[in-house]
Amino acid sequence: MFRRLLLCLALALAAAPAAAQEREPVPATLIADAIRFDGPSETIVASGTVEVFYGPWTLRAASIRYSGQDERLTVEGPLTLVDESGRAVFLAEFAELDADMQNGVLRSARMVLDRELQIASTEIERIDGRYTQAYQTVASSCEVCAANPRPLWEIRARRIIHDSEEQMLWFENAQFRALGVPIAWFPRLRLPDPTRRRVSGLLVPEVFGNDNIGTGLSLPYFVTLGDHRDLTFAPYATTDGFGGLGLRYREAYRRGWIEATGQLSFDDLTGDEMRGYVFGDGFFYLPRDFVLDLQLQGVTDRAYISTYGIDELDRLESYAIASRTRRDEYVELGFTSYNSLREGDDNRVLPNDILDAIWTRRYDLAGGIAELSFTGHAHYRADGNDITGRDVARIGAEAGWRRDWVLPGGLLVAAETEVFADVYAVAQDSTFPTNEARVSPFAAIELSWPFIRVSPRGVTHMIAPTAQLAWSDDGGANVPNEDSAIVSFDQGNLFALNRFPGSDARETGGRLAFGISYTRTDPLGWSLGTTVGRIWRDEDAMQFTAGSGLDGTRSDWLWALNLTLGSDFSLMNRAVFDDGFTFTSNEIALLWTGDRHDLESSVTFLSADAAEGRPEDTAEFYLAGGYDFGRGWSGEAAWRYDFAADETTRGALGIGYETECIDVEFSLSRRFTSSATVAPATEFGLTVALNGFGANRSGRSQNRVCHN
Repeated sequence: MFRRLLLCLALALAAAPAAAQEREPVPATLIADAIRFDGPSETIVASGTVEVFYGPWTLRAASIRYSGQDERLTVEGPLTLVDESGRAVFLAEFAELDADMQNGVLRSARMVLDRELQIASTEIERIDGRYTQAYQTVASSCEVCAANPRPLWEIRARRIIHDSEEQMLWFENAQFRALGVPIAWFPRLRLPDPTRRRVSGLLVPEVFGNDNIGTGLSLPYFVTLGDHRDLTFAPYATTDGFGGLGLRYREAYRRGWIEATGQLSFDDLTGDEMRGYVFGDGFFYLPRDFVLDLQLQGVTDRAYISTYGIDELDRLESYAIASRTRRDEYVELGFTSYNSLREGDDNRVLPNDILDAIWTRRYDLAGGIAELSFTGHAHYRADGNDITGRDVARIGAEAGWRRDWVLPGGLLVAAETEVFADVYAVAQDSTFPTNEARVSPFAAIELSWPFIRVSPRGVTHMIAPTAQLAWSDDGGANVPNEDSAIVSFDQGNLFALNRFPGSDARETGGRLAFGISYTRTDPLGWSLGTTVGRIWRDEDAMQFTAGSGLDGTRSDWLWALNLTLGSDFSLMNRAVFDDGFTFTSNEIALLWTGDRHDLESSVTFLSADAAEGRPEDTAEFYLAGGYDFGRGWSGEAAWRYDFAADETTRGALGIGYETECIDVEFSLSRRFTSSATVAPATEFGLTVALNGFGANRSGRSQNRVCHN
């Protein structure tokens, strides 16, 4: 009958005498079913289920023989040698090791790094606990077993050297194979092991292209510049004879970071010999709880980022904004510069350079909440002509107060008042006075009477009719309206004091807003909410356009619906229509997610409004979704259709294959619309990434599994 023994062998399995002079001996612990000790030969033989714990290493084997005379371990397998972190595992049939397991030879062995990359070899040699040499090797991160005997890819090499401190792998006379077929040969090859996060070298190549530039190949090269910064070069060439260089620079600081990407291209698509773009972002923590947000976006011409499939932006935005947010205070100072890429826009006559400042503070006052704000704004046009080159500066102050009461019977009453004071300075526009001051008072009282009923099943029903009586006056000041030209009417501003989104326009006159909302909440996890409302005015001040739904003495009807089924399904609808059910605007959005699918769809309609820059009705349908087909395969598609133009504007398709050892992504898209600067084009991209070398992306869910 076997006995479980535990021996502390501080001397027997300590480091060799020479090594012991350099460091303190480390005790070893041996656990086995049977242990036999031969004093004259200084030999220990352990058999059965044997485990040796020495420093960071754990050795498990069927039998271990230790010779005290030459301080060697002879291990019969199957054996497993694991470091403390579990990121390096050796498996073999036989091994000869020194006492501290830092040197030795393992035969018919495998080395597994970070549970990803495995290296099979006829013989593995360990040197000083740092280097591992494997001979006649096969390396792969793919699962290999009887059910899957052939890996998707493998690297066969005469020798592989692994440096555990540098976390690097060196291959000699390496051959890359896909499904057993030789693809490429490398006399020397250097790759990071799975535990290495950053190392200079080639990244995953990418095949890309479209109708405008042809098919291209990009070969990114990553360069580390210390622990906190790096640079990526991505030279590329296309079949149409075009070429260029992509760049990315990143740097981390103690209190922030910056990242910049860009590309230089040489083509004959325009009259410029060299084209390109640069995008940059940054974020920094400043003293006294301030933060600094930075963004830079620039291109050489309007068509560049669309031609090369970089982005679908139609307006570039660069800014530097310093801000601070506290419980009762907000402070911001920022500069923003815009650059329109839309066809027909003249950036010289657009107010593209903007300076903003704001300070807002909230107070508890007379049982309610008071708010005090000071703002500053200025914008500049590059055009130097009268009217088209108008520049404006504004300084403003705002004081507001609101208090809510709950009266007997559950009636909710709220009183609210605000006062705005602005001083304008207008240059290069003779249709407006050079200086103008404006004071705009607002006052409102709001009543709401919610009714709540709970059924025996726990379903909650709530109906809340709400009415608001408001009055305001803009003082009749003659100031340019730059930031409130487009107004959206929705449930968020049905009971707002001022429905203009900016500061240049203030709503005026007396008005009554009425709405009724219904909410149903089911304990099974779904809910339904809807709101209907309208606004009546004592007179039409001619402030709103027909496309807003707010013009006249009676606004259009507003109807909003929100249906949610747990966190997997949501349907939202917002419609604005008149008494004859002629729609001014209508928006429907649907989101449906599941274990293997996701679906997103929307329909948007806006009636024509020349005052808002919309001479014709616009209507668009958007559909996008993805599906997990299983066994590593997934797909996604997107489609955008313009009902007004009766044509498809954009379509996209993506296919992915993902396992424990490889990620393949293929994308195909088509832009059907054209302009003076951009022609319709079909774009595609292909990337193939081998997992197991360097830090890989997380979230892989599909593995090739071996079943017994």
